[in-house]
Amino acid sequence: MARFAALLLLPVLIESVVSISFFLPVNSRKCLREEIHKDVLVTGEYEISDQSNTKTNLKITDSSSHTLYSKEDATKGKFAFTTEDYDMFEVCFESKSPMGTGRVPDQLVNLDMKHGVEAKNYEEIAKVEKLKPLEVELRRLEDLSESIVNDFAYMKKREEEMRDTNESTNTRVLYFSIFSMCCLIGLATWQVFYLRRFFKAKKLIE
Repeated sequence: MARFAALLLLPVLIESVVSISFFLPVNSRKCLREEIHKDVLVTGEYEISDQSNTKTNLKITDSSSHTLYSKEDATKGKFAFTTEDYDMFEVCFESKSPMGTGRVPDQLVNLDMKHGVEAKNYEEIAKVEKLKPLEVELRRLEDLSESIVNDFAYMKKREEEMRDTNESTNTRVLYFSIFSMCCLIGLATWQVFYLRRFFKAKKLIE
């Protein structure tokens, strides 16, 4: 029973939630970045305090500048998308106002982002599939376990890539060191023969 209780606590201890509040000055742009794995559901809610003569645009893009979500004159809303590849995603808020900087108070931005297991609506899944509370929790644990396995698989892959990179770098350094040594030996040998001929030409040595 204690082991099962510990498993039930896992979703609470391992959360994929980003909740942040910050002030956005007028005519400025602030962005948040996060790396997310492939085929992961991402959901979010945002709320921006209302400010007269000020419009705030929200834009979510990946590292290739592909727009995943865009909203002009955003005040309050939700967004959702599924990642197609492991990438760095950027959430940007941009404030625009004809009034000068310092003449309009900063806007308060509240952002709540979830991805992976935390982004799924298990209450809705329970209603659609008519699951009991224990079955819902087991489904949640199953998804969490799959997410952890995927994370470990990705870390293992990254470790292998880094190891291959290190081995390749070490091999290149070794070859370069051998090449440099051969060049130095060749240069020293050439200098010896050149100086020998030079001294013979000057009749300083026989």
